[in-house]
Amino acid sequence: MAYILGEDFEEDKDQTRLEFLPGADPQCFLCRSVADHRDRERHVVRRGQHCVALLNRYSHNNGHLLIAPRRHEARLDGLTAEEHLALSQEIAGMVQLLERVLEPEGFNVGLNLGRAAGAGLPGHLHWHIVPRWMGDTNFMPTLAAIKIIPQSLETLWDALTAALKKSPDIPPN
Repeated sequence: MAYILGEDFEEDKDQTRLEFLPGADPQCFLCRSVADHRDRERHVVRRGQHCVALLNRYSHNNGHLLIAPRRHEARLDGLTAEEHLALSQEIAGMVQLLERVLEPEGFNVGLNLGRAAGAGLPGHLHWHIVPRWMGDTNFMPTLAAIKIIPQSLETLWDALTAALKKSPDIPPN
């Protein structure tokens, strides 16, 4: 919840440094990620004209990405055709990038639409891309509700952004 509520960014208290889009919610971590250009600090892997891709700080698995429209939008029917296309292309591109960098054996890709469906941030649409490996669950979640992620977000961010620079076949969003 600290991530969602923005409590982890002391600098956000001075929002004069952030360039919010019209209609943005200053309390929304996705809107703050779009409004700021501290990509490594915010774990923004890529930003485009219509959407942004960032690492989930509280991930279910190593490489868990969020893909969101740049605009603060809660409804699918509120997206433009260009945004729908850009989001779809970004999901495909980030799956391709994760395949190259992490070599997962599969993916969970999905959208939780509305709080009742599990959306932790129902005001700003975002898709989850979760890399999966056979046997990637361990005894820790069962015994202690703890999940071990073997790689820091900063190290993963470095690897993904470096691979993205070397991947001209992954189209920009």
